[in-house]
Amino acid sequence: MKIRVYRYLEKTRMAGPGSRFCLWVQGCGRCCDGCMAVETWPHDGGTLVHIDEMCSLISETPGIEGVTFLGGEPFEQAAVLSVLAYKIKSVGLSIVVFTGFTYEELLKSNDRDVQALLQTTDLLIDGPFVKNKFDLSRPWVGSSNQQYRFLTNRYSESDIANVHNQIEVRISPDGKTLINGMGDFEKIKNLMTEVAE
Repeated sequence: MKIRVYRYLEKTRMAGPGSRFCLWVQGCGRCCDGCMAVETWPHDGGTLVHIDEMCSLISETPGIEGVTFLGGEPFEQAAVLSVLAYKIKSVGLSIVVFTGFTYEELLKSNDRDVQALLQTTDLLIDGPFVKNKFDLSRPWVGSSNQQYRFLTNRYSESDIANVHNQIEVRISPDGKTLINGMGDFEKIKNLMTEVAE
């Protein structure tokens, strides 16, 4: 089994409770207007990574609380991600999933893989990004319609009560600037352009 991966980050505090391994999957049919990750939309992009290789990468990362699946759209790869999530949880790590689907849409799905991924998820952050509901007042979400769904007792509202949105800026070995986290990315891009000039 292989996952179509856009990129991964071995350790960050920007995408869920605690220090997390983040896996951005490649491919999204939701295509929300105003999405800041349009490069993750094409289903033929990214890199195919064997599930065992990804599991090894995660298990060899010290000091993480869990793993976050983002996108792209994780539920479009529910079959392989549910298996990966099961393996991750078996070693005591947590699972956070960001999705453009609503929880209600996922619950109504007859797809066994979708249900399996839901069953292995501790915290689901659901709902499409809605441009005219842009709101950064809560951690990790970009529009007011998006919701936190605590699907197990691993996390609760108290785990996010004192968390504020932040961003990380990293320079990759090839000189690319990678921004991770939640913020007003249009303003950030404009600021970086001004600085570069």
